[in-house]
Amino acid sequence: MTKLEPELITIIEGPTPEFHVSPQDWLQSIYEGPDDRDAVFCQLRTNNGVDIMERCQGAWRQGRTVQLEYPDDLRMRQFADVIAMRLNEVEEGQLLQLWLSLPAEYFDDEEDEAFDEDDDGFYLG
Repeated sequence: MTKLEPELITIIEGPTPEFHVSPQDWLQSIYEGPDDRDAVFCQLRTNNGVDIMERCQGAWRQGRTVQLEYPDDLRMRQFADVIAMRLNEVEEGQLLQLWLSLPAEYFDDEEDEAFDEDDDGFYLG
C-alpha cells in the first residue's frame, strides 16, 4: 500500500449512516482545507472494532488518510474523510463512533436549523 492510498472503513451492508452536524465548534479546526466542509458525527455497530481502530491508527501514523466508504440512498458508494474515532462497548456489541468531514452542502438549511445544539443525546460519553 502506498502512502497516497487511504485506509478504508467499508460499510458492506446496511442502511446509509445517519450523519449529525457536530455541535462542537472546535472540531471544525481539526479539519481545515480549501473546501467548505462540515464536521459530522455518526455511529456504526461492528464486530471488529479493535481491528478497525488498529488499521486506522497505523494509517494516521504513516501519514495516510482514513475514509468511510458507505452506500448513499441510491446504493451508490460514497466516501467521507474520518477526522476522529472512538470505540465503545454497548449491550449489542461494539459501537464505532466516527467524526467525519462532509461537503457543507450535504445538509440543507432546514436540517441545520432543526439541530438542537444543547441536545447531545447521540453521544455515548
